[in-house]
Amino acid sequence: MRKATYLLPVLVIVAAAALSSVFIVDEREKALVLQFGRVVTVKEDPGIAFKIPLIQDVVKYDDRILSREVGPLEVTPLDDRRLVVDAFARYRIADVKQFRQAVGTGGIELAERRLDNILRSQTREVLGSVRSDSVLSSDRVSLMNRIRDAAITEARGLGLEVIDVRLKRTDLPQANLEATFARMRAEREREAADEIARGEEAAQRVRAQADRTVVELVSDANRQSEIIRGEADARRNAIFADAFGADPEFFEFYRSLNAYRAALGGDNSSMVMSPDSEFFNYLKSDKGRE
Repeated sequence: MRKATYLLPVLVIVAAAALSSVFIVDEREKALVLQFGRVVTVKEDPGIAFKIPLIQDVVKYDDRILSREVGPLEVTPLDDRRLVVDAFARYRIADVKQFRQAVGTGGIELAERRLDNILRSQTREVLGSVRSDSVLSSDRVSLMNRIRDAAITEARGLGLEVIDVRLKRTDLPQANLEATFARMRAEREREAADEIARGEEAAQRVRAQADRTVVELVSDANRQSEIIRGEADARRNAIFADAFGADPEFFEFYRSLNAYRAALGGDNSSMVMSPDSEFFNYLKSDKGRE
């Protein structure tokens, strides 16, 4: 009975030691076995593993692809137009042993701060070597690849593998943005003024051509009317001449009647003339001259 009393605590201690020597590595993790802070074993495959209780410790790190946001960063391209850039990176812990040696007990938080410094430095260097038009155009894809390649080299010393770097937002600072909008408005207003001026010039040409056409048409119409009027006068005179030749006495009588109508009508009814004037021949006699 007394032997069983002593055996039970021993069994409990042995069971606790056995359980504390066993650890499980998830498929999403990598594990390091540390002995007095020194890496003894690297466990990357999922499953059950063992360590020495009380002497060795286990530290686990995420083996998945992680994302890191890089806050707004102001860069100055070659043309001195400042830009505000937001970026993000995707990375993973490639060498967990080197990662532990690089960051120590700081873990992923310290590693991300150092990764931030790498990304900011490379972003400034790459975007500072080109003009802002390249950053704002489709060329930014090649620029992102350059940032990624440079970050891969530097992050390797931290045991990290940079998979991708993307520029999310590339804008002008507020002051530069307002100045740019003002310049764009001025350019559009100048273009509008040029278009209006060209429109007015074209309208003047059209109006001048229309006025010229009107003058030509009116001149031609007047010429045609004068020709027709002249031909009509010629025909009238020919008719009068024929009539005068056919009966001179009647023609003279007709002319006298027209003269009386013109002279004695309206306000011209008062005349001072000699009664013996030839003008009154047909008033004295229906035979005219006697």
